Amino acid sequence: MLPSTRLFFAFLLMWTCLGARALECPAWPPERASNEINALQNQIDLWDDNYHRQGRSLVADELYDQSRARLNEWRQCFNLSASAEPLRTARGTLAHPVAHTGLDKLRNGQAAENWLRGRADIWVQPKVDGVAVTLIYWQGLFIQAISRGDGTHGQDWTTSARQIAAIPRQLSQPLDLLVQGELYWRLHDHIQAQAGSLNARSTVAGLMARKTLSTEQATGIGLFVWDWPQGPTNLPDRTAQLDELGFPATSPYSQPISTLADAEHWREHWYRSPLPFASDGIVLRQDQRPPAERWQAKPPFWSVAWKYPLAQALAEVRKVHFKIGRTGRITPVLELTPVRLDDRQIRRVSVSSLQRWQTLDIRPGDQVAISLAGLTIPRLDSVVVHSTERAELSVPLAADFHPLSCWQPTTGCEGQFLARLIWLSGKQGLALPHVGPGTWEKLLVTGRLNRLLDWLTLDAQELATIDGFGERSAARLLSSFESARQRPFAQWLKALGMPPTGQARLADSWQALAQRSTEHWQAEPGIGPGRATQLSAFFRDPQVLALSETLREAGIDGF
Repeated sequence: MLPSTRLFFAFLLMWTCLGARALECPAWPPERASNEINALQNQIDLWDDNYHRQGRSLVADELYDQSRARLNEWRQCFNLSASAEPLRTARGTLAHPVAHTGLDKLRNGQAAENWLRGRADIWVQPKVDGVAVTLIYWQGLFIQAISRGDGTHGQDWTTSARQIAAIPRQLSQPLDLLVQGELYWRLHDHIQAQAGSLNARSTVAGLMARKTLSTEQATGIGLFVWDWPQGPTNLPDRTAQLDELGFPATSPYSQPISTLADAEHWREHWYRSPLPFASDGIVLRQDQRPPAERWQAKPPFWSVAWKYPLAQALAEVRKVHFKIGRTGRITPVLELTPVRLDDRQIRRVSVSSLQRWQTLDIRPGDQVAISLAGLTIPRLDSVVVHSTERAELSVPLAADFHPLSCWQPTTGCEGQFLARLIWLSGKQGLALPHVGPGTWEKLLVTGRLNRLLDWLTLDAQELATIDGFGERSAARLLSSFESARQRPFAQWLKALGMPPTGQARLADSWQALAQRSTEHWQAEPGIGPGRATQLSAFFRDPQVLALSETLREAGIDGF
């Protein structure tokens, strides 16, 4: 099983990325390239130092991997030397009798099929998401635990390891034994596809960095032995004997496979089935491997990892747009360099609010983390690293936009005015058939909509001169516009954007409603002081009054 320290051989992800697509190099001048590369390198150095020296994970493993892959791409783009060894701060004082090899990572099913081709006696195991360790026994007695470190030297974890019940103090036979495995945080019926890793690896790393563990902490740590370097030559014998010696976890999670379909089955099964640990993929390994004395601290040819689909993706911000809604709410939207999540290509993501955008200060060139909410909706999780060049943006002022602003498409008001039209024709408004955002955008370009209700006076001759409206579509659109005249008064009120009235009793005429005072509105059931003020302001607004007069002249019921 793969040693869990996520950082080892992370630089090899560069080749994974390059194999998946052509290298995409930023069009930066030398000075900016140096600044951007140094900024990302410094961020990664901070993550490395916290993880190895303090046992704290400041970033999700997959975001770390993607960030280091991006760093190496940038270095290659600008002909710079490779980045610093990620495990330089992890090296300990104790030498591993057998090196921890690490694993290469397959990028997709095709890569998995290529790896399987020509190989026989292949087994698959879940890639347990924990921290790697070497355990040493002398004549059946546990004598030493060494952290993964840099693959050749690690830290002495013996004191903490002696407190962990999952690590046998004495084997069932008086053997000299060395095993490599994963210390993981125990989880009950954990489904990776639903819950993710829950920082399980970081939890164990932090605990093992301590000198003492409480009984509860020690009990929470489990052990998965993924190799016995000097054990029997074939995997079934190794797992069976490990079980007899006191390491029972390996055998149930070691399955023989022969085809890509087999690998895909177990990958999907373990991704979506309850397990006692977090896992971030599967490991494919040959039954046979070289003698332990030939192992090196680098990915071997006899085993490889195939990770689960990304839960988070690293994306670069191309542009920042500020979408102004019908009520004047400003929502920043990030345009991204396209990334894939769960077989979906993501090109943009909402920042949710102007206040959040101001707090995060996201600009073009920033690297952000995104995920899928409910497996469908792109969600901005965090800023991973800021670009060193802070682009100037034209940011709308929140004070300029509110529920009674932008009743005409004047400069700066185009977005809110379009949102008003879309609301008006949508299912929450007049529910006009065959009228959508594209319809309004075409009409706005022509300059024929200078007020919210100008479309009521359009005729077939005018529509015939507009690109994009053929005779049939123009007739259908006019019919839809004409149907609006038959909509009931209450529906027109909603279409114009009247604030919600809850259970309040509505009069059947505009004049009666316009005469209501704030106190009158507040006396209605379900109307509080704030909503009463909004309703009173709506019916007294000069722009709204002008619209009501237009509807009265058009003969709309209630006006």
